[in-house]
Amino acid sequence: MESSVMHSIGEMARDSGLSVSALRFYDGAGVFGPAWVDPQSGYRWYAPEQLADARLIARLRRVGMPLADISRVLGGPAGTARQVLDGHLRRLEDGLADARRELSTVRTLLDQRENPMSPITVARLTVQARELAAALDAVRFAVGTDPGQPAVSGVLLEAEAAVLRLVATDRYRLAVAQAPLEGPAEGTASVIVPTGFVDELRPLLDGAGARPVRLVVEGDRLIATVEDRAVLGERIDQDYPDYRPLIRLEPTHRLHLDAAELRGALAGAATRNVVRSQDGAACEVSVLTVSADGSLTVADPEGPADGLRVGVNRDFLLEAVAAGGADQLVLELGGPIAPLAVRFPDRAETFSLLMPTTLT
Repeated sequence: MESSVMHSIGEMARDSGLSVSALRFYDGAGVFGPAWVDPQSGYRWYAPEQLADARLIARLRRVGMPLADISRVLGGPAGTARQVLDGHLRRLEDGLADARRELSTVRTLLDQRENPMSPITVARLTVQARELAAALDAVRFAVGTDPGQPAVSGVLLEAEAAVLRLVATDRYRLAVAQAPLEGPAEGTASVIVPTGFVDELRPLLDGAGARPVRLVVEGDRLIATVEDRAVLGERIDQDYPDYRPLIRLEPTHRLHLDAAELRGALAGAATRNVVRSQDGAACEVSVLTVSADGSLTVADPEGPADGLRVGVNRDFLLEAVAAGGADQLVLELGGPIAPLAVRFPDRAETFSLLMPTTLT
């Protein structure tokens, strides 16, 4: 291999606008690698025709495109690449709308700080007991338990238009559900309720059917009333993690599955024991693959690394499937480093996202 007609990694970084460390990272992630690596020195060499792709990557990263989507732009046909670009543009536009809503809330909070009123009623809203019960069941499994992260150790309640959205996350998984409101909410409703409050309220909803549940947030106080029974608590005064960018995924595969069959396949397949670098916790990881005909396989974790292989915490996936309480589900896969989604055909706004686990 004649290095004189090749670009060194430093030259490629200079000419493309990517840093040397970024080029090494993209190589390790399988997104963009050198044409040749010197087996003795380990130096990376890039072909001249690779410069165009490197410059393309630099532009896509400047607009925040995820690596999984960049891989699809580079490796897919022109039609797929344009679909990915259109999907990313929609996410950016939605993100701008979210930013406008957040800034509007910030202005309201600044007004309240400069002109305090006591007490401050944040929200009064009403929802059917069975609807709230189903929504709580769909998100409770994903609530964080880390005492160092109080904002994720509760459930976020957000009232928008005619629905109450519930969100829970432990930063490794995210669960979202909705319950229709009985009439419009009064006031601004965006509050984190503690796990203890949720667990005390949930048994009161059993058997209550369509009876109304009245939720009131008054200052730091929380009050939930079901018929003649009430649950009291205090909201968590923290900023919740920004979950909205995660829910705008452009999956590569959408697989319609039978929940019982998926549980059986996960139970019968081998797993790999992985220790998370973030917190040292051990977990059993299953490997999911998609065949040429679009069917899902729970693969041998020590098998060949050909094709799409997505590692996922097996217990997290089983809990997400069970939380939906449905016989059928839709599993969405975007790639080995993209979140995978568990959705349900009869409830489009109830779903879970699971962060993949690196297999190397």
